[in-house]
Amino acid sequence: MSQDIPIPTGPISRQSRSVARLAVVQALYQMEVSGAGVEAVIREFSDHRFDRDVEGFALSGADETFFAELLRGVITRQADVDKAVVKRLAQGWRLDRLDATARAILRAGAYELVERTDIPTEVVIDEYVELAKSFFEGPEPGFVNGALDGVAQDVRG
Repeated sequence: MSQDIPIPTGPISRQSRSVARLAVVQALYQMEVSGAGVEAVIREFSDHRFDRDVEGFALSGADETFFAELLRGVITRQADVDKAVVKRLAQGWRLDRLDATARAILRAGAYELVERTDIPTEVVIDEYVELAKSFFEGPEPGFVNGALDGVAQDVRG
């Protein structure tokens, strides 16, 4: 793992991390559609979004340190993360063909699988499949499950 990404050392509830993951997916989506930079988006979430409810979730419960770490990590390692995901897409599929929200979910989940080996594989996959279920009613959660399971096999054995 990169030395410049802080790892929380105190006890952090799983719920606060779940909310942080939702915020990361939303932030990645926002960055893609607006072209905003990572530090600007972290500042915006910290200053304006973590004090209100979004999509039925109270973002005020987010682990903001975990949020910032994940978002910076996904952006810093995006080329590697994208390669890990693309390897698990169906032949002929490109990452840019996916829905932007699905792409954000896969990038965040793959980053955690690649870089955050302190978080159990099952937790990472379950969290991002649940996020996919909150955004999609179709086959996307199953797709996210399969792709992240494949990434986990590749990077964690």
